[in-house]
Amino acid sequence: MVVKIENLHKSYKENLKKTKVLKGLNIHIPSWTIYWFLWPNWSGKTTTLKCLLGFLKYEQGSIKVFDKNIKNSPEIFQKIWYAPENTYFYDFLRWLEFLIYLGKLSWIDKKTSKKRWLKLLDKLGLSKDKNKYIKSYSKWMKQRLGLAGSLINNPDLIFWDEPMSGLDPLWRNLVKNLMKDLKQQNKTIVFNTHVLSDVQQVADRFGILYDGQIIYDGQPDQIKTSLEDFFIEQINTAKQAKQK
Repeated sequence: MVVKIENLHKSYKENLKKTKVLKGLNIHIPSWTIYWFLWPNWSGKTTTLKCLLGFLKYEQGSIKVFDKNIKNSPEIFQKIWYAPENTYFYDFLRWLEFLIYLGKLSWIDKKTSKKRWLKLLDKLGLSKDKNKYIKSYSKWMKQRLGLAGSLINNPDLIFWDEPMSGLDPLWRNLVKNLMKDLKQQNKTIVFNTHVLSDVQQVADRFGILYDGQIIYDGQPDQIKTSLEDFFIEQINTAKQAKQK
C-alpha cells in the first residue's frame, strides 16, 4: 500500500469545546492506482489531507506512506507533491521562471528543471506562453500550470485537489490522459472532483468520506446505478445510522 491510514482520530478545541473531526478513519490506497475521493462539505477532507502531509498532529492512529510512518520518516515527503485547487502564483514571474523556481525548492538544477518543464508545458498546451507573465492569464490556464508544478520533483505519490476545475471538456480530457500516463510510469494519483463522469473514466478505486470516516471504498465499475445516485444513497444511509 502506498498510503495506509489506520484508526485516525483528530479533534479541534475552540472556546473550550472539543470537536471531533476524524473518528477512527481508515484509508488504504494501493500502489500505482488512480484513487478518487468524494465527500460532502465538512466531512473531514482538509483535516485528513493536512494530517497526511504532516501539517497537523493527530491524537490517535497511524499514517504510513511507502510503508513508513510519516512521524519518523520525513524523507518520504521528497516523493510526494500536492496541487491545491487554487494554487498561489507569483504574478511577477513568467511561467517557465515559476517552474524553475519550484525546481530550486526541490533541489533540482536549472538545466534539468528547464528541460523537464518545457516538455510538460508542451503537453499541457502552455509552451507558447512560457515567457508571458502569470498575472495575465485566466484561471483555467493557471490551473494547468499548477498541475505542471505538482510534478516538479517527479513524485511517486501525487495529490490533486479538483484538478479539472475551470477546464473545458477538451482540457479535462487532456488531464485525464495525463493521469493515465502517470499511472503507466508507476505513479499513484489521489484526486477529488465533483464531475462524476470524469471519475468513471480514470479512477481505479474511490472512497466516500463522511463525518470523519470512510463509509465506502470500491471500484467505480462495480456500481450499477449512477455514481451520483450511489453517493446520495450512501450518505443518506450513513445519516440514518448515525441518528439511531
